Amino acid sequence: MIAALAMLLAGQAVPVTYRLDDATPRGAEIRVERDRTYRDGYGYEPDGGRRFSVAVPEGNWRVTLTIGDKRAATTTVKAEARRLMLDRVPTRAGQRLERSFVVNTRTAALTPPPANAPGGTTVRLKPREAGSPTWDDRLTLELLGDVAVHTVRIEPAAVPTLYLVGDSTVTDQPSEPAASWGQMLPAFLDGQVAVANHAESGETLKSFLIELRLDKVLATIGKGDWLLIQFGHNDQKVQWPQTYVEAGTTYRAYLKAYIAEARRRGAIPVLVTSPERRNFDAAGRIQPSLGDYPAAVRAVGAEEGVAVIDLNAASIAIYEALGPAVSPQAFNDGGADRTHHDNYGAWLLARAVAEGIRTLPGMAAHVTSARFDPARPPLPDAVAIVPSVARSDVRPDGN
Repeated sequence: MIAALAMLLAGQAVPVTYRLDDATPRGAEIRVERDRTYRDGYGYEPDGGRRFSVAVPEGNWRVTLTIGDKRAATTTVKAEARRLMLDRVPTRAGQRLERSFVVNTRTAALTPPPANAPGGTTVRLKPREAGSPTWDDRLTLELLGDVAVHTVRIEPAAVPTLYLVGDSTVTDQPSEPAASWGQMLPAFLDGQVAVANHAESGETLKSFLIELRLDKVLATIGKGDWLLIQFGHNDQKVQWPQTYVEAGTTYRAYLKAYIAEARRRGAIPVLVTSPERRNFDAAGRIQPSLGDYPAAVRAVGAEEGVAVIDLNAASIAIYEALGPAVSPQAFNDGGADRTHHDNYGAWLLARAVAEGIRTLPGMAAHVTSARFDPARPPLPDAVAIVPSVARSDVRPDGN
């Protein structure tokens, strides 16, 4: 047992299985008592929830769960910072199922640059990211719903990685009720691809460079991987002079630089237009607030031969289909926030992004969700994402 755990920590391809129920461990399984607080590389986080963590090196990890109960149950599992992996999986009384997915983990550390070379040794994180499971040395699973999880098997996974870079509408929001499409996306993909969400609230194309966040992505991205790029909400802010980029010139130039960096490493870049803000006119139509930036993304895609997922158009279709009365239920802060979403809204946008991914050669087969029409979104009652324990009244940066 100790040897297997040590090999896992060293990143070697040896599965380690943790038994979370009261049954007697089999073989080399590691028993995890229900009151075991995280120590010696595994255990539950001391936050009052059911967040189970295992110390691992950064990388992609296959997680295989056995779930089910003597009674009918519904199991939801999130990873790291509320990244939705299993969404309300039902089991009949007495039924046991095995479910597998891949979790990407990372720390803020960067390989030190050579002597006299520019660069840094760590990503420049914001105060709000301190202590975040996104950047620690653990793989964390949040077990929600009926928590009918019996065993957790963890092993290294050699799979393509879908990297996400962007702002608050993409990032893994750490606390309820805010949520973003990037943290919902894994639930709509199969277990043969990882999602590495490097987006962060308040970011722009420039700040993402300055804070060495793109350096972190470029340190591991490679052939067979994908880079989804979505910036615009904050880049358009003239009142942020240090990071403002003009839609027709510098915005396009920075997008092309990101594309070139991905291609130089053998990865495939994909552009995503920013989702619109929820501002209706008297006729119930969305008033565009992003100026020429969505058009600039489409133009760069055409010029560079890069696929474009038009989330801007999809978001407008979703909001107008829901209308001024229902659409606030898709947004953070009870709808008072017109930019950031809640679980329902993030789920809708992630479905739209998944539809875009379905059009990408080499990625289409990884999409497991049913077809989605933005003009006919399901109503809130049909999308009951189980909430996480962490909550905050603070709106995401960049609002």
